[in-house]
Amino acid sequence: MTLPETLHPSLWRADQLAHSATRCQDTGFAALSAQLPGGGWPQGTLIDLLVQQHGIGELRLLQPALAALGQRPIVLLQPPHAPQALALAALGLEPSQLLWVRSGAKASDALWAAEQILRSGCCGALLFWQKQARGETLRRLHLAAQSADTLFYMLRPLAAAQDASPAPLRLSLRPAAGGMDIGFVKRRGPQRDAPLFLPLTPALLQRHAPLDRSTPATASARGILPSLVG
Repeated sequence: MTLPETLHPSLWRADQLAHSATRCQDTGFAALSAQLPGGGWPQGTLIDLLVQQHGIGELRLLQPALAALGQRPIVLLQPPHAPQALALAALGLEPSQLLWVRSGAKASDALWAAEQILRSGCCGALLFWQKQARGETLRRLHLAAQSADTLFYMLRPLAAAQDASPAPLRLSLRPAAGGMDIGFVKRRGPQRDAPLFLPLTPALLQRHAPLDRSTPATASARGILPSLVG
């Protein structure tokens, strides 16, 4: 019998995970990687992370993949809070490789910046926090991501799970005692209704008293500069 994947890489049996058509970066969590096509985060594509609330461990979830990028730049576009160098350094991410980009008041400015960053192929990863995005905008970003091997994570509210998206991988992230519950909203493989509980080690700064912050230098959407926070 001819297997679907031998006919075309985009075909797969409904009871198995698809073979990824792009390179994948190991998530650093064996249980999660085993549930993803290709065994990791797909590069050069839109990854939709739907978060119940900010600060539930999103960066700890992504830390192994980001740390594996070596010295390639990591862009933080429109994060909900000012990045803190000490906290990021505790995750093994060098402040010198982080680029904090703040766009103008219009949502279109941030979307323009994201598209330009993706098309330039200038960074190893782009983390883009955005509350709302139309379907056509998501398609533009997904297409732009395919021009390079950038890890492109779009972090949006959990309510966006009800909206259509061209992202081949969509995960819901909810807080849980000692870690995080990950739901598989969309993946190229069998449907999984039960969430995957992923234990996460508390960040170093979460185990100590809060540290003072200084006001960071920022970058405009059209002039991307590194910024240190701490």
